[in-house]
Formats: sequence, C-alpha cells, structure tokens
Amino acid sequence: MTKTTGITWAAASARRYERQFLAMPARTGTPVADVAAAMLGVHAQVLSAAELSVGLRADGVTRADVREALWPTAPPTTPPPPPAPSSSLVKTHGPRGTVHLLPARDLPMWCAALPAVPGRTTAFPSDVRLGPEQADQVVAAIAEALDGAFLTVDELDEAVVARTGSWAGDLVMPAFQTMWPRWRQVLHRAGQCGALSFGPNRGRRVTYTRPPHFTPLPPEEASRLLVRRYLYAYGPATPQHFARWLAAPPAWARARYAELAAAGEIEEVGFEGTPAWVVAGDTAFPDAAERDEPTRGVRLLPYFDAYVVAAQPRELLFPVAAYQRALAGGQAGNFPVLLVDGVVAGVWHQRRRGRRTTVTVEPLGRLTARQERELAGCAERVGAVLEAEAELVIGEVTVGAHA
Repeated sequence: MTKTTGITWAAASARRYERQFLAMPARTGTPVADVAAAMLGVHAQVLSAAELSVGLRADGVTRADVREALWPTAPPTTPPPPPAPSSSLVKTHGPRGTVHLLPARDLPMWCAALPAVPGRTTAFPSDVRLGPEQADQVVAAIAEALDGAFLTVDELDEAVVARTGSWAGDLVMPAFQTMWPRWRQVLHRAGQCGALSFGPNRGRRVTYTRPPHFTPLPPEEASRLLVRRYLYAYGPATPQHFARWLAAPPAWARARYAELAAAGEIEEVGFEGTPAWVVAGDTAFPDAAERDEPTRGVRLLPYFDAYVVAAQPRELLFPVAAYQRALAGGQAGNFPVLLVDGVVAGVWHQRRRGRRTTVTVEPLGRLTARQERELAGCAERVGAVLEAEAELVIGEVTVGAHA
C-alpha cells in the first residue's frame, strides 16, 4: 500500500470494495452484525433486498441467518414474544428516515446522531402538524407502549391515543387514498430515537416493538463519530457527499466536517482532482499494481444497496449509459445493479416462484465468456441467500424502477 494525496477513483473503489466485503466475502462464521456495521446500515425497505445485501457479502449466510439476528427468539406464535437483548440486528428507521437494519451495538450512535440532523420543514398545514411538545409526548408514548410488546399499527394507534389524548388520533394525514391519525407524523422519528423498531410480521401485518434499552451518546459526539465512520467506509468524500447520503442540510454537514478538521480528526486529500476528506491518518490506498484485483470481475447488488447509494461521485460509479439506465431521476438504488470491474454496467431483476427464482440480468455491453461464468456464480449465490434455486437469464429487464 502507498500513501498518496492524489487519490484516483480506481484506488478509492478498491479500498471501498475491501472494506465493504465486496472484494472478498466475510469468512464463514462472521456475525451478520459485523457486515451491517461495515456497510454503515443495510437499507431494508424491502427485507429480501437487505438479506441479499448482507448475504452476498458473507460466505454461507442466508436470509434465515439475517432474520435470526433480528428476531432470535421469535417462534411462529401469535403474537410473538418481545425481542431478546441478544438481538444483534435491529430493523428501524435509519439514514434518510428510511428503514434499515442496524447493529444493536451501534444504536447509541445512530439514535443520538440522527435526531441531531436538522429536519426538513413539514409540508403539513399548521392545523395538521404536531407541535414540538406534542411530538415529544407521542415518542414517549410509543416507547412506553412498545416496551416488551409487539403491536400492529392499529394497536399502536389505540395505545398512543390512550397515553396522549384524542388529538393524536385525529384522522388528518392524507395517505394512500385514506387518512392517517396525526401521531404517525413522527413514526420515523420514534425509530430514529430508539423508541420503535420492527418486529416479525404477524401473518401479513407489520408489527412494531421497542429495541433493547441503551444509553445514547451525547449528540455532538455521535454526529462526529458518524462522520468518521462514513469516511472510513466510503471516503474520500466531501461534505456534500455525506449530506446526500444522510439527507442532511449541506451547511450542517460542512459544519461537522469543519469541527472534525479543526480537531485533527479528519484530513483533506486530493480525490480525482478535487478536495475531499478521509479519517486522519487513514491515507493508505492500493497502488497501481494492487488496485485492479479487488474490483475486477462481476457482482450483483440488490435494491438500495449501501455501496450503490453511498459511494461517490455518483457519475463515476454510474458511467455514461449506466447513468441513464440504472438511476431513476438521479436517485441510486431503484434498480438492482450489475457491477463490472467496479462500475455499474447493467441492471437485473429476480422473480421468485416457489423454490425457484429467475435472475434476469441486462448488461449494458457485451460480457466476456469469463464474465458470463462469474455472473452465473453470482446468480447462484443470490439463490442460495434467498434459499431458492436460481436460473440465470441474460436479457432485457422489462420491469420499472423499484418493481
């Protein structure tokens, strides 16, 4: 490894691959929480995609292993028992307010750093939105109601209104051609504060519970730790990159970088000819002789994979035709992607029928015979993670974004 301040995209990609278990999967027996921690959270709006994100990075891991890490003591009963402190993963609202799998051990950081990010102004009119004190009451009510329990959203409706007042249950929020009660405005905030997480489904119905108790870090300490963790996983990166990943105001992100730079905790480097930052002292990158091997070959990454969302600059990860085909309005993650030699070079989709799943891959250019053989292995691994037998089809993906 050589130290340099003239960091190229190829060198940065090689190091990111290594740290994301994309160069070499984590060894058999590696806890899935360690993989999730390296990714800095696993997007889980679609749980099967989160299972793939983890399973494709760890030898021998299947969706059952990910679910066991989430709900280790949940037998098929109705309702299931509350989560044990041994849960190593928690499904809750993470970066950007979206559902993520987060290591339970990292909740003290996440649940202090995320509430400290200035939020966007609500679009609800004044007679609909919650005031600050009301919002705090609702979050406290959610935490109390879910402590040691699994509740559906309708059961949580009743519990929150009983602990706060009828105002919380007013049906004033337009949602999916119906109206939701006022309190649900802060559902994601409750998750980010550690008052709420997801439990296993009760039939087809989502349940909520409270994650194991913990003591949050001081907000400033948590925010600075989150920046350092992000730079270790995805650096070099600018404040704008960090803000985009976290859905934070750019000015707030610049202020966090400035504080860390002044304290000597991060340092500026040259990255593709522009200033960017890394953790102080973390300036070793693969040299020209080393950097091609980690990213060489093909990989399949699912919807909203952390690497696709967080690795910047996006126009280098999605070159030319990939920028048009694999992004939806500039947003990464809406399509599962094919990576070839470290950049997006196609899209894919999997359709499951019983114990079989068809993996359709649409490359944006011609694959070599070697790459097609590697792709067949990737498809086989997708099937193994999902506990299905996979069939690879190379052809056009006809479904739209996030289908």
